[in-house]
Order: sequence, then structure tokens, then C-alpha cells
Amino acid sequence: MSEKIRVLLVDDHTLFRSGIKSLLQRNEDFEVVGEAGDGLEGIKRARSLAPDVVLLDLHMPGVSGLEAVKVIAEEMPAVRILMLTVSEDAEDLMEALRSGASGYLLKNIETDVLVDAIRRTAQGDSVVSQQMTAKLIQGVRTQPRVDPVVERDRFSPRERDILSCLAQGASNKEIARNLDLAESTVKIHVQNIFKKLNMSSRVQVALYAVEHGYSQVR
Repeated sequence: MSEKIRVLLVDDHTLFRSGIKSLLQRNEDFEVVGEAGDGLEGIKRARSLAPDVVLLDLHMPGVSGLEAVKVIAEEMPAVRILMLTVSEDAEDLMEALRSGASGYLLKNIETDVLVDAIRRTAQGDSVVSQQMTAKLIQGVRTQPRVDPVVERDRFSPRERDILSCLAQGASNKEIARNLDLAESTVKIHVQNIFKKLNMSSRVQVALYAVEHGYSQVR
């Protein structure tokens, strides 16, 4: 990531984009590198600009945010995607996170919360609006679970320990402390897990870990 957090704004409301751009430009660590009014243009801009974070609306005319997040996450796994939407629908939340979004925020959040969330997203954290957290937990609980013994050979014992921590939303620093490991070692294990699962965000991995019972394996 560059010294400044390079942000691409994708939203079909021009006035809303202007407001977010003005907000971010008041902070020295942000640079708005581009804007787009629909998902297709957002994909094109993400390809050409390679931003650190894409701030992406969900429902837009033409190519939707859900369609765009799938393409961007698959083609550009290093780009972090933060959904910013009015939709409080649990299915939208789950599909966005499964498709590769690093976070999901509602547009009624405070401006300082948004700024902090973009910073955290750029650093690799996963951010979900407080109002949506309960729906996320409920959505995970209703998914069919698989006995982790079935996939025991897929992960090393240490990777299973780390999956258990990821299922609880732990950061690398917290995992290192809990398992008495160096944080650099945790990062290597986390990247290996990402590769094995062909996933690009901690939220995706955390959802996988919960659904497959790793939250209960310690």
C-alpha cells in the first residue's frame, strides 16, 4: 500500500460521491484516485487505477455492486472492497462478504466511523456496521455445518488453531498473543489458509471457519 490510502468511489449518486470525496480530502492520509457511477465503470476504474480501497455501493443501475465485488475480488485480490449501502438485508450482507468484500457499512453511519473504517479496511481488517453484526451472526448460524474432521487433512494443526481464532474475528496480533506465536508467523499461516481456500478476505475465511465448525475446535 502506498503512503496515502488510495480510494476509488463507486456510487450512482453524484452528490453522495462528492460528499464522500470532500470528507476524505480533509484527511491527509487519503487520496481519492477516481469515481464511477455504476458497477461496470467501477470495475474498469479498479483495473486501471489499482486503488487500495474501493468504496462500493450495492444497488446501482446496470452492473450492481454485488456483481462488481465478485469481479474485482477475483481479478484484484490485493484491492480491499468496502460496501457502503442503505440495504439492511441479511442476504445482501452475506452475499457481499462471500463474494470478497472486506466490510459492509450502512450509509447512516457517522463520518468519523466511515473514515476509521476505510483506514482499517486498508490495513486488512474486516468492518461491519454495528446494526448488521447481529444479522451476520444469525446468517452464519443458519448455514449447514460440516464436521471439521472431514477436512482435517486439508489444514495443519496450527492452521486449525488459527482458523478457530479467525472464526472469532481475532486480529493477527490477538492470534499471536493467544497462541504464543510471533505475529510474522501468524501472517504466514493466514496467507497459507487464504491460498488453500482460494479466498481474499478475512471475512470470507471467518465465515468459512464458523460454518465448518472451527470456532469449536481448540
